This record gives sequence, C-alpha cells and structure tokens, in this order.
Amino acid sequence: MIDDISIRYLDTFTDRNLTDPVLIGGLPGIGQVGKLVAEYMIHMLGAEKIGEIHSIYLPPQVIIEENGIARLPRNELYLYKAENRHVVFLVGDFQSTSNEGHYLMADAYLDIAVELGIKLIYTLGGFGVGHLVYAPRVFGATNREFLKVGLMDAGVIFERDDPGGGIVGAAGLLIGMGGMRNIDAVCLMGETSGYVVDPMSAASVLLILSKLISVPVDPTQLNDRAAEMEKVVQGLIESERSQHDEELSYIG
Repeated sequence: MIDDISIRYLDTFTDRNLTDPVLIGGLPGIGQVGKLVAEYMIHMLGAEKIGEIHSIYLPPQVIIEENGIARLPRNELYLYKAENRHVVFLVGDFQSTSNEGHYLMADAYLDIAVELGIKLIYTLGGFGVGHLVYAPRVFGATNREFLKVGLMDAGVIFERDDPGGGIVGAAGLLIGMGGMRNIDAVCLMGETSGYVVDPMSAASVLLILSKLISVPVDPTQLNDRAAEMEKVVQGLIESERSQHDEELSYIG
C-alpha cells in the first residue's frame, strides 16, 4: 500500500549537514519555465540525485520510459555542492491533481527543507500573459519585505498588479506556507505566453537566479534553444500581424 506522501532518500545521501543550503523548486507549470530552468541547472552542474517523492496526490497513471519500462510518477531531489553553499533542487513529473494535495505536498516539501536546514527557497515558474512575448521579463514575489531590494537589484520586477491573480500550486504555496514556518521564500516568474514550452522565458529566469544564489551556470545550450524559439515566436507574431491586416482590409 502506497503512503499518501512517501519521501525516500537514496542510500548514497549520507551526509545531511549542508552548508548554507537553498532549495530551488522547478515543478511543471505555465510554459514549463520553472521545470526547464531547474532541470537545465541539474544537467549543467552535474547535481546528484538524493531522493524521490511518491504520492497518491499525483496523477493516477504510470510513466513509460524510453526502454518501455513503466514507473509511477514521482518528484525528485537533487543536490549540488557549490563553492560556499549547497543547492537542493526539487523537480518532477507532475504537481498535485487536487487542492488538498497541493497543500499537503507543499507541507511535505517544507518538512524536507526543515530537515536539511534550508532557510531560503526559490520557486520558479511562468507568468502567463496570454500573448506572445519577444523579450520576457522576470516578475517576483516574496514573503519577506527585506528581500525585495536585492531581488530588484538583480533585475526582478515587482508591480502591484503582477501577478494580479496570485500564484497557483507549489510555487505559491511554498512562499505562503514557508513564511508560517520561518522560511524565507522567493518566486521568480518568467513572462511567457503560456501557449508553448518557453526556453526564452527560462533563459531570463536562469540569468537572474544564477546571480541571486552566486552559482554560475553556462547558459549556452539554453540560449541556443531560446534562439530557436525566438525564431518561432517571431514567425507567429508576423503571422498574427498578417492575419490582423487581412481582417482590417476585409472590414474596410
């Protein structure tokens, strides 16, 4: 029988005395922005997998691997040792399928943070604007007023009406619930249409996040993917303009 939420650390993760650790949450969401950033950093930094999270609140299905083997959906924890700190990554297949599950799983993620001595969390996501974006900005939210100055210096935008509708899922709950548990938390949201997987937005978030945590990450491969997407977006923008011009011509 599977537990409601099961957290299992790998046997290789024996030293849990981390140095000035931060948690970076990059679960699936709008434009897959957070997932792209976190998984790219894991790949480029060579972060080590340290744990798995299974839950009945994840979708009732299995994931079929390339070799044809099926497994349950899961979220995963990775660890990277930078020069002066440890970075823990939270990534995975899905977020919860229910409101209750979102809260319970966020609480479980915060249990992990407390256990590992994490005092600062960065959640990553997309800020959907409903239209194509050529030069994505990075919006921010935080549960501590004193953090805003450093974030704005790094290029994060804080505007009263952005995001006006709130932040859904783990990216938002880890901020609100983290504050209740005395954990500082920040959400970085890359501006995105929300229509497609958006490496352009992810590249913007990566640039700022690397500054904030003082962990340099070579952005070349992500920038290459962003450049390819930029061409696609430009083509879509030109198509929209052409269609709009045709409609105006027809009306006239």
